[in-house]
Amino acid sequence: MSTAVQPPLHLAEPREAADLAAFLTRLLRFDRAAAVRLQSAHGVLAVFARLPLGEAGPIVVRTTPLAGPAEGAPLDLTAAAGELLDLVGAAEVDGLLRLPTAITGPAWAGLLPPRGGWQRIDELETGPLAAAVRAAVGEFRRAAEATAVDERAGELQPAGGDAVAEAIWSRRVHPAGLTVRALHAAQLAGLLHQSRTVTLHQHPSWLRLAAPRGAVIVRRAPAPGLGLGLTPLR
Repeated sequence: MSTAVQPPLHLAEPREAADLAAFLTRLLRFDRAAAVRLQSAHGVLAVFARLPLGEAGPIVVRTTPLAGPAEGAPLDLTAAAGELLDLVGAAEVDGLLRLPTAITGPAWAGLLPPRGGWQRIDELETGPLAAAVRAAVGEFRRAAEATAVDERAGELQPAGGDAVAEAIWSRRVHPAGLTVRALHAAQLAGLLHQSRTVTLHQHPSWLRLAAPRGAVIVRRAPAPGLGLGLTPLR
């Protein structure tokens, strides 16, 4: 990754900063120490993050158009999401995004999905997808409340709350292997509110649910037995 000093990025419009700030704010609600990887190409800034929705959390990328190609070498750095959020706030005034300090990031940041080799396989309406997430969140909360009652009564079942949560969030919503967990990530990242439809793409090892300004990317065959300890956001 590049460690050279980079000039500020010129956003296509200062208001673009607000959408990016909203995404980073959601991410930091999950993980105050979250890291992001930034890359620029073809007049677009891509911000990659991993939502901690279980051990195999989806990778989310939010894209922001730039006024033109970035100056200097192509941008590629990993940074603290909190520092980037502070800089994005300043960019809402003049459209100039100063770049954060590069850090040594987590393992996922060095193993991003491939750029090529994807095949578009479906187009899905966002309304039913958002409804599926709402139903899953309600089911999860009811299960969590029931588990809490059992714990207070000293009758917690051996399966525990993690097994129930995994059954909910790993539920498939498409034959290609798209799960409710991926839809939940797309909603948290604001992708299901960008358009009436999203497109589903597959790669030998990955699935990508793409919206106009970003995507959720997950492995097609996650390892079995992964737990999920989280509280869904509204």
